[in-house]
Formats: sequence, C-alpha cells, structure tokens
Amino acid sequence: MEILTPRLKLRSARPDDLEAIHAVLSDPLATAFWSTPPHTELAETEGWLASMIANGDQQPDFVIERDGAVIGKAGFWQLPDIGYILHRDHWGQGFAGEAASAAIDHVFATTGLEDLAADVDPDNAASIRMLERLGFVQTGRAERTLNVGGVWKDSVYYGLSRPNWFGRRQA
Repeated sequence: MEILTPRLKLRSARPDDLEAIHAVLSDPLATAFWSTPPHTELAETEGWLASMIANGDQQPDFVIERDGAVIGKAGFWQLPDIGYILHRDHWGQGFAGEAASAAIDHVFATTGLEDLAADVDPDNAASIRMLERLGFVQTGRAERTLNVGGVWKDSVYYGLSRPNWFGRRQA
C-alpha cells in the first residue's frame, strides 16, 4: 500500500525501516507525548515494527518517507484511533498534518467508518493545534489514563466525523 502527497510517501512498513524508526522512537523529545518511553534497545523497536508489519493492510498505519528517507509514521494503529510521530528534524514543516490528512482521506475512502478519534496529552500543544486544523473537535478529557514509564498521563479526546471532514475539504 502506498499513498503519495505533494511532499511525502506513506507506505506499508518493512523490516529495513528498523534503523530509521528506531531513530524516532529512541528520541526522548520525539516520544515525550508518545504512549511508551523512548526505546532504549533496538530489539524493542524491532518488536514494535514487527507488530506494525504484521498488521499489514488490516490497519491503515503507514511509514512516512520524505525524499526517500523514513521520517516517522502516521495512520491508524487501531481504527478509529489516529496516531503519528516524526523525527524531530522534520517538526514544524507541516509533514504530520500532510501525512495525517492523507491517512484520513484513505480511511474515509476505503471504510464505512463515520467517525475517527484521537487521544492527546493535554500538554502536546502542537498536536492539538494540528488536529484542530484538520477539523477534529474536542469530545472529552480524562485524568490518569495512561502510565508511561511510571508517570501517569492525562488525555484530551478528539473526534472527526465524515461529514465534517468532507465539508471542510469542499470549503
């Protein structure tokens, strides 16, 4: 599976993505709001990547390439929940939004889902801004929803409906 955007290629994960994905998942800044602590061992990332590969086309979860180099991942690790992470060298350039937008288009085009979801750390202002730019709206909040490396994290929940997505795209 492959999706092309103006600047990116979203594609299925492969075993040879290991080093590039590990560079992202082992970075404490990149994983500051991720669901696990930074990976300390390559074997940890290898297991994570193997799971992504095993899901194959069952879950529309993609590796992001820019100019032939893997810079992160975006998509739906478990429908309807979107997730994304980029190597910090690629932050602030609109790549996460571009990749997420393409993944959303793909899901709405290929499934009957009417609503998508996102679970965001309330301190992750950049991710919240991006989701809101894409048309996600806040649907709730909860405290102590995820324990990451012994630290409890809170959640802000967002949703995106099919009509809202296509209404914004046509406007």
